[in-house]
Amino acid sequence: MGKKAPHSPKSPSSIVMANTGKVAPVLKKTKETGNGVAPLASSYNDHIRPLLDAVDRLRRLQRLFAAHPLLSKIDKSIVGVPVLAQRLVQIQASGIARCLPDIVKKINDKLSLNVSDLDNMPQNLTSVADAMKALMRILGEAKESLRKLLVRGEYDEFPDDQYMHGAARVADMLNRYAKQLPATCPNENFKFLMEEVTEIEECKGLGLPNFLPRSAFLTILRRKVQKIAHTPAKFVTEVWTYIEDVVVKILMKHSDNYPPLQASMRRAAVNLMEKMRRRSSEHVKVLIEMEKLADYTSNPDYRSTWANLMEQLDGFMDAVENHTKPTKLTLKLIGEVDIAHLRERKAMAEQAFDMRMRLVAYWRSILLRVVDGLALNLLLSVRNLVEDDMETEILDEIVGPNKNGLERILEESPAVARKREKIKNSIMLLKESKEVVANIMDRIDAHGEDVA
Repeated sequence: MGKKAPHSPKSPSSIVMANTGKVAPVLKKTKETGNGVAPLASSYNDHIRPLLDAVDRLRRLQRLFAAHPLLSKIDKSIVGVPVLAQRLVQIQASGIARCLPDIVKKINDKLSLNVSDLDNMPQNLTSVADAMKALMRILGEAKESLRKLLVRGEYDEFPDDQYMHGAARVADMLNRYAKQLPATCPNENFKFLMEEVTEIEECKGLGLPNFLPRSAFLTILRRKVQKIAHTPAKFVTEVWTYIEDVVVKILMKHSDNYPPLQASMRRAAVNLMEKMRRRSSEHVKVLIEMEKLADYTSNPDYRSTWANLMEQLDGFMDAVENHTKPTKLTLKLIGEVDIAHLRERKAMAEQAFDMRMRLVAYWRSILLRVVDGLALNLLLSVRNLVEDDMETEILDEIVGPNKNGLERILEESPAVARKREKIKNSIMLLKESKEVVANIMDRIDAHGEDVA
């Protein structure tokens, strides 16, 4: 047998191979936890597997050198298996050493990510005081989110979810509501002015002619206002249903780490939305009753509109009295009408025309109050909900009259506990991996041998 090639016990190859026993258990544990460092295991295995394959080929080569009559005469110190194996190990060790800095970087990145996840997890609640702090923090974050979405119209928290752009969606509902209301005074009777004529006849009495009976005007007005009463009622129900959905989603988002707290928050939000819905419904009823109570407005638009419409009176009366004239007329804000049936009621035609023009002019003031007044009331209600009502309702629901409701959220949920333990184990194993790799690099640097 020839001489074996010298092999330094402190060469980088021996250092790397000596530490494989330390790296492997760490890699195994890391893999078992599901939070391993894939680059480390991959780099390690990619270099060791070719080494084992090469050793197997060297063994076959050794048998060939021993059996071949000519090859067996070559000096074993030149082509011996130990020499080739040692050189191969040195090459592999050099490759591994070059990969170590990149492995360390990837370990550090993964470690930083896990530490950040652990820091972002909710703090363990050990006392009622801790629970109260957590609850107030959640309420504060939820209030700020709702201020952005429902009050200020900001949606940076949900840039791609248009459904959560609260102020814009409520504005859309308001625009649809305004379009659903009749823009002009609705006509109950198919024949033009016959509704007014009927009411004037029922209210006639002894007195001077050409005076509009106010009771007839109010009777018609109440009938027309009552006809649209369901529209604002439906509108407020739609708005509060949407706001309830947004509020619940925001509360669930900010209390995601406290499942026992979520049920109470959801219940409080639903109860509060029901209260807000009832308040708005009561406001709609009051609004409708006020419109039915009296015919009043200080809006100068009413007088100017009525005067503009009454400029058509002479032409209208001429068509009614002169049977040679066409029976169809086109009137401002009303459109085309047929007045043939009014030629038999000439005495009341002028009063009926005046009453209809007053109703048309006054209807614009009614719409303004029903739309703008309700919109402003909703804005005020939403602001009060976000700033005061929500916090009060949730605190009453969770804390309770005996102030013992917070004890329910002191116990951490199993899912959160498992997640916390999983992250801690991952951090521990990553630190061990980092330490092992760092030791290998330090020992290689300390000897500084050329393994190329």
